[in-house]
Amino acid sequence: MTKACEIAWFSALCDDDYQFLGVPDARLQSSFEHCRDIVLQAESGGFDNILLPSGYALGVDTTAFASAMAILTRRIKLLMALRMGEAWPAQLARQIATIDRMAGGRLAINIISSDLPGEALASGPRYQRTIEAMTILRSLLNGESVDHDGTFWKLKVEPPRISTLSGRCPQFYFGGLSEDARHAAAVGADVYLMWPDRMEAVKDVIRDLTERAKGQGRTLRFGYRVHVVVRETESEAREAADRLLSKLDDATGAAIRAKSLDSQSVGVRRQAELREQSANDGYVEDNLWTGIGRARSGCGAAIVGDPDQVLAKLKAYQQAGIEAFILSGYPHAAEADLFSRYVLPRIEHGKL
Repeated sequence: MTKACEIAWFSALCDDDYQFLGVPDARLQSSFEHCRDIVLQAESGGFDNILLPSGYALGVDTTAFASAMAILTRRIKLLMALRMGEAWPAQLARQIATIDRMAGGRLAINIISSDLPGEALASGPRYQRTIEAMTILRSLLNGESVDHDGTFWKLKVEPPRISTLSGRCPQFYFGGLSEDARHAAAVGADVYLMWPDRMEAVKDVIRDLTERAKGQGRTLRFGYRVHVVVRETESEAREAADRLLSKLDDATGAAIRAKSLDSQSVGVRRQAELREQSANDGYVEDNLWTGIGRARSGCGAAIVGDPDQVLAKLKAYQQAGIEAFILSGYPHAAEADLFSRYVLPRIEHGKL
């Protein structure tokens, strides 16, 4: 029997909401009000968690937004994305603990090992900075003193007086396909997030990261970040997917992908490879459509189908070892409503 999994949605804080991919829509542009409504839609629809993504040039500030959502929500977990290196770790620990208290213990952290705005750091040092940050944060948020002499931070500090509600560090969700990223995940993450791929590739990554974590004396749980297009029939779902791309030209799509600070990462290149390997209709395997990646960097494929097909796909991922899903669709509030009516009641789920 398949265990319960965590089902999360996505709040488009980084100007990533469209009726037609690549066509700006003022009504869907990131704002406090619009992104708030997506979060409230996800909570009322029954989702367990909501990813609050982080960018620099686009959208609104994630930490400030999470603080407001901590007050405006009651049940849903808040997965707050944080870009490592942008804040002094001791200060960041205090912010995390404060927001967790405001949310009644419902905070989790999506660790992003990103370049800082205006900086270009090689992969190895960038992920080393992330490992240092995770180590410092985990100790401080566990209520432990820190005496750290690293490459990027040298500090000797007591934990902040304010703690998380549990007194323990929130879960760290973390993703990345490069060798450096995999090592960082094995050393410091709790939940390893993957972007869409063929089922065998998903299984290979799970096997690899399980062994890497074991070598560090640790265990990892696994999550899967993917878009979804669900309709009453498969033909309607495929038509809805095609409609998303009906006003996109290749130059606009390329410009959107190039804007992202992670546009040259190993994970992004893998999403491009999947598009190149897909059939003429964009499907790389049953019900996994890569067309959505033509107009965005990062997670570039969607599960497309009727409720039975979408449910079967999610359960197949569960059987492979996935315990958490972060889903999204366009427009985000509308697709969240469709998923919450067609699929969510039929799958056993709950917070990790």
